[in-house]
Amino acid sequence: MNTKSVVLRRILSDDNQQLAEIIRAALEEFGANHEGTVYYDESTDHLSDLFKVEQSVYFVAVVDRQVVGGGGLFPTSGLPDDTCELVKMYLLSEFRGKGVGRMIIQQCLSQAKSMGYKKVYLESMPELAGALAIYEKFGFEYLDGPLGNTGHFGCEKWMLKSL
Repeated sequence: MNTKSVVLRRILSDDNQQLAEIIRAALEEFGANHEGTVYYDESTDHLSDLFKVEQSVYFVAVVDRQVVGGGGLFPTSGLPDDTCELVKMYLLSEFRGKGVGRMIIQQCLSQAKSMGYKKVYLESMPELAGALAIYEKFGFEYLDGPLGNTGHFGCEKWMLKSL
């Protein structure tokens, strides 16, 4: 697959079901579908509504008219005003390792900067080691504990990147 065939666009309400299925399937695949994660968030089924919040955005990756994943930015409660959270970053398994995730992260980081954010925070889990390695390559650094009020007590890895 050539990344030129990937279209990144903002989320539509028609994307909600497909994205919820992608997110939950990925968490199941890695055994990370436990309490305190997005797996159980009611908002996972209504992402287009969640990302109507000011200073938030969600990008959907589409290949040949098929939604293959996405990722977004959210002004999570309790974070400093200059910091947003990289959230709901998931792909269908067959599109991982092909540069699609990197495209989404690059788009999110560029958008965060243009929205005036100075830092991007994220939470993840040890089960998602491949994702953690990619975040490290983008310059995210590990923190000793969580920031903000995400409600995701099931996440044990916290990272921050200065833009």
